[in-house]
Amino acid sequence: MKKIFVFISVLFCLSFSFAQKETFDLLTYTPPKGWDKSVKGNIVTYTLTNKQNNSWCQIGVVKSTISKGSIDKDFESEWQDLIVKNYKPSGAPEGDAATEENGWKIKSGGANFVFNNNTAMALLTTMSGFNRCASIVAVTNNQEYLSQIQSFLTSVDITKPDADSPINNTTKQEPSKPLTGNGFAFSTTNFDDGWVGTVQEDWVEVTKGNIKVLLHYPKEGTIFPADPEPLTNAAWNILVAPRYKNLKNYKTAYISTYDRAYLGMGNAAEAATGKNVFIVFFRQGLSGWIEFVAPDKNTFIQQYKFDPEAIRWDSESDLMKPLANMTAYNKFAIAASDFKGKWTSDFTGIQQMYHVYTGEYAGMNINQSNEEFVFAAGNSYNWKLLVVNGMGGNVKYANVNSSGKFNVPNNWQIHFTKIESSAKTFHAFWSCIKGARILNLLDANAPGSGIYTKYGMGK
Repeated sequence: MKKIFVFISVLFCLSFSFAQKETFDLLTYTPPKGWDKSVKGNIVTYTLTNKQNNSWCQIGVVKSTISKGSIDKDFESEWQDLIVKNYKPSGAPEGDAATEENGWKIKSGGANFVFNNNTAMALLTTMSGFNRCASIVAVTNNQEYLSQIQSFLTSVDITKPDADSPINNTTKQEPSKPLTGNGFAFSTTNFDDGWVGTVQEDWVEVTKGNIKVLLHYPKEGTIFPADPEPLTNAAWNILVAPRYKNLKNYKTAYISTYDRAYLGMGNAAEAATGKNVFIVFFRQGLSGWIEFVAPDKNTFIQQYKFDPEAIRWDSESDLMKPLANMTAYNKFAIAASDFKGKWTSDFTGIQQMYHVYTGEYAGMNINQSNEEFVFAAGNSYNWKLLVVNGMGGNVKYANVNSSGKFNVPNNWQIHFTKIESSAKTFHAFWSCIKGARILNLLDANAPGSGIYTKYGMGK
């Protein structure tokens, strides 16, 4: 098998085809004729099956990711993610030494695995360069397809990432602009522990000393079902990479807990200033992505008391608490002038019930509520609460209304002259998302668990 792998990689390095081609991400190639094509997520797959002799072959072109820093590291990472996890080969990959072509280093290797009680073969070709890593995977249960795999690989051409593309970690994008006002009185918070939070266009920026923390707003493509590394890489490319260049020593990590912590980290230069920094990218549970920017790793360790590059899947999850707690700094004071228009909060809960002894279905219990504040001129307001609950087929509802005047006794509380049957004071603050704010209220006289009810601006 080793001779085959060497032959494949040499052909890939030395020959390029000029037939009709297709392009996916950084790779341009001649697709195999008559093979079935499918596109799913970050991979384009071509499959051919011969029912007469029960043979098959599949070639996959994988979208590029951030390089780990060398061809050997990239190949090993891709082998683990693309081959070991999917096919569980019987041994380490056999292959040849890496070669170089037009600034790209290329390495191939393969191993046998068992599929349906028969021996099959998995081949991986990885290309590393310009801070990117791309791969091609080929799997087959019959050596008759090796010539077609070779033909496909010899047709491949890989292009350098565009200098202005986020995947190259360089950009001409301007830094996010601070938002002042935007219809609200406060866009900066000076916290008692020395942190200072400011509202920005794409995040809340929190700073203390020489450490900067970006609480990123939700953005499409940054949270989706995936293994830790693909998810972290995808979110990094969207939220972090456009503002940096010359990324080095990039790696991902995670801690396997019920609310799994995701980490990405590396050294880079800020595109706007050229300053070298150490970056840690983090998300846990239902929180958004948080970006920590420090002059170097030691500064980060001094602040957060752990080495992020030493994190493993079985590390102590309490190490992440100081990072997760940074979400509390998305908090801004209120003023009476902030309260205009309609603000609503909705809740829906459904319980499917079954008999504990028989297991038979026992019906569905529904709980829904809609709470609404409408603020008008002269510090006046109307409040309404609609509650629906009961078993399916026997649902009941209640509706309560009140109105009055409100005032803001301090920057963190709001008082209403009548909610239901009496006056009520709430602890209050604003939190931010892209282009909007969320009103957070908690009954000051009955704080309960301390969880604030959140209200969004209604139409």
